[in-house]
Amino acid sequence: MIFLSLHKVNAVVIKTMEFKENDKLVWLYTDKFGKITAIAKGARKSKSKYLSITLPLCYGEYVLFKGKNLYNLQEGKIINSFQGLLNNLDKLTYSSYICELIDICVEEGETNQNLFKSFLTCMYLLNTDALDYELLIRSFEIKLLKETGYGLNLDSCSICKKNIGVSNYISLSNYGGVCEECPREHGIYISKPAYNSIKFLLKTPMDKIYKLNINDDVRRDIRKITTFIISSNYSKKPKSLEMLNYIKE
Repeated sequence: MIFLSLHKVNAVVIKTMEFKENDKLVWLYTDKFGKITAIAKGARKSKSKYLSITLPLCYGEYVLFKGKNLYNLQEGKIINSFQGLLNNLDKLTYSSYICELIDICVEEGETNQNLFKSFLTCMYLLNTDALDYELLIRSFEIKLLKETGYGLNLDSCSICKKNIGVSNYISLSNYGGVCEECPREHGIYISKPAYNSIKFLLKTPMDKIYKLNINDDVRRDIRKITTFIISSNYSKKPKSLEMLNYIKE
């Protein structure tokens, strides 16, 4: 007799794909196993018990067992469907974007509790009207870069390591600020307010970023930095990034 090892995880559905006649492949970002792929058999049938729990953006408690190649979804319970995000174009685009970032930037099976917590916090905050959506996304991008090995060091010069309070230049090859004495190559000039704003976002929990009040020029500088690093360092460029930039123009 074969006993299946069942695993219970909390997870967000980051994307789905039709599979065979009635099945669905579901990519889950989980608290215990990182990003995983599961098959939900019969999920495309109108009366399937998996129909609601395999909708994109759904956050739930899932029970799975590990097959030869994929996890198999056994049951699930919705914690928050986040379907309210679908009724607002900005919220839908931003939530789709952070799901795509997780899919692109996180390796299969790579567990990161800090990143999972940041991702889930971002989803919950997007589902409210409490915060500036664009700043929230910038905050998430900066935290994701840190957790995946591309974090910025803005407290000291990335070349000579001397402490610096503020700079107007970020090296994109050394992932940090550059002091006045060091050569400025392979980087981007930004305003000093933008530099300080990125430092603030690096150190501040997402639910506290409402304290940051910046103008459109500073926003553009921050977006310029995060967009370049994300586009240059991961396996592919997020498609929803173009939609995000279109919304902001």
